[in-house]
Amino acid sequence: MDVIRILLAIILPPLGVFLQVGLGLHFWLNILLTLCGYIPGIIHAIWVILRK
Repeated sequence: MDVIRILLAIILPPLGVFLQVGLGLHFWLNILLTLCGYIPGIIHAIWVILRK
């Protein structure tokens, strides 16, 4: 399941974070990072998904 989330995080970072943690702080932070730059959003999303 993590592979699917990582692929979604590369395509649409907030979706990958949402599937992992829901509508929490990390989701909104990821939206902000993605709006500031696509790459920071991807890095944050992958970090959230791989952190367990």
